[in-house]
Amino acid sequence: MNALITIGSFVFFTALVAVLTWLLTRRTKLDTDEGYFLAGRSLTGVFIAGSLLLTNLSTEQLVGLNGGSFNDGLSAMCWEVIAGISLVILALVFLPRYLKSGIATIPQFLEERYGPTVRATTAMIFIIAYMLILLPFVLFLGANGLNGMLRLDARLGLTELQTIWLVIVAVAGLGGAYAIFGGLRAIAVSDTFNGAGLLIGGLMITYFSLSLIAGEEGGFAAAFEKIDAADPDAFRSLGAANEDTHWPTLFTGVLLLNFFYWCTNQQIIQRTFGAKNLAEGQKGVLMAAFFKILAPLILVLPGITAAYLVMGAEDPQMIESVGQDEEGNWVSSRAYGALVARVLPEWLLGFFAAVVVGSILSTFNSVLNSAATLFSLDVFKKYLHPAASDHQTVRSGQLCSLVIGVLAIIVAPLIFYGREGVFDFFQTLNGVYFIPLLAIIMVGMFNRYVDGRAALITLLIGLGLMILGTFFGGGPEGWLQSTFGSGFHYMGAVFVVLIVLQLALGAAGLRRQEPYTQRDVQAVDLTPWKAAPLVGGLLAAFAISIFVFFAGSLPWS
Repeated sequence: MNALITIGSFVFFTALVAVLTWLLTRRTKLDTDEGYFLAGRSLTGVFIAGSLLLTNLSTEQLVGLNGGSFNDGLSAMCWEVIAGISLVILALVFLPRYLKSGIATIPQFLEERYGPTVRATTAMIFIIAYMLILLPFVLFLGANGLNGMLRLDARLGLTELQTIWLVIVAVAGLGGAYAIFGGLRAIAVSDTFNGAGLLIGGLMITYFSLSLIAGEEGGFAAAFEKIDAADPDAFRSLGAANEDTHWPTLFTGVLLLNFFYWCTNQQIIQRTFGAKNLAEGQKGVLMAAFFKILAPLILVLPGITAAYLVMGAEDPQMIESVGQDEEGNWVSSRAYGALVARVLPEWLLGFFAAVVVGSILSTFNSVLNSAATLFSLDVFKKYLHPAASDHQTVRSGQLCSLVIGVLAIIVAPLIFYGREGVFDFFQTLNGVYFIPLLAIIMVGMFNRYVDGRAALITLLIGLGLMILGTFFGGGPEGWLQSTFGSGFHYMGAVFVVLIVLQLALGAAGLRRQEPYTQRDVQAVDLTPWKAAPLVGGLLAAFAISIFVFFAGSLPWS
């Protein structure tokens, strides 16, 4: 009976989101570039915020970030709280520039600034990275998390790896349907509905886990005191020296990865390109910033409670579900799924599983849509078929989505299965292309003279340096760790070197004859939201105050 309730609630919520999305998007014109890739430039603040959040808040956050906090405690929140500050910068600095150019992709902006060669190169870098890094990561952690929550391997009589393959194929098929047939507007609308469910479901997990720890002794304060007594480092925002996100990394790799992801990453900011006007875009981005700053309540705190239940309370069910690897380390990637199975009532499992599937779909279909946009506009229409009609361009994007989705399904378990600390490994892989791209985008934004030759040389050298450090750093005892102390510090050092290199190449003669001047194509109304600077300043202050507040131990302990 409980299994039927679980399955029924899962099917009902998943179908409800699909039906509501269809009702709200059925009149959207998908036979033009702008209609399919930019939602006809019709998105309002609520849909932009919802889509931004759920494109990001997927299983790589639910499972990966809670796995990080299982190991390192509250210091893992840096990925979320600093994201809030990055979004403020997007709203106030970058978004007005993007909308002024009327672009659909970041490579389009880079062509305007640097020329067609840089556009083609960066488009291919994005597409390859999405196919080999981001999509496989989302699919793997989603399947791994669902298996832990619903114990699918036991119910289906399959091995863990077989179950992960099965879920990956099912989720990719459903997510691909949204991306291929619905376009950006269908993605944004479904994201908003799923985002509401994720917020409710995530808060329920936090509530039930804290209630379990508190027991009959009192409210949440009692639970926090128990956790703090068992592990005084659990609630320190700045982290210990042996943790991946120890406080100095906040000013190097962590900051740069966040900044690139939220201000210049095609997958994320494409929905802001579809804004109805600048004011709506700023409202949506700043609304998302507020929720990102509060996101540790559902993306970090559950991992901390799971660690307490395993190592502090020694809960038998949690110990068995999380398990240990061959070296005796807890398998942190299983922590969130184990916690959900432990604390959530059976009758709510179906709803929460649907929410998790929705979050996986959100990121998966958003990335597919972004990859299709990049291929169709920056490769197919620019180089392969310049005279292509809108219909042919859209079709090329749909075919690209299909191919990339299939390849991501194949490589997902091959890259991430059996690997401990997958979230930090994922961020390290992101750095390979984040850092070089961010360097040339920043110089392009704020320097009017350096040309495309300097940008291309800088980009290629940056990719080489990041590949060298990421894959040939020598491990924990290698040259990278002994020289820089952290891979995140290495990212910071490479970023500075690339900025200096590009400016030096410009000074040496690789420069434009005329300074770059951005054109206003008048795609949308660029009147800013009057309250944006005030709201942005308050949000940045709020984010910093959280770090300061938790810099020591719990204030009441």
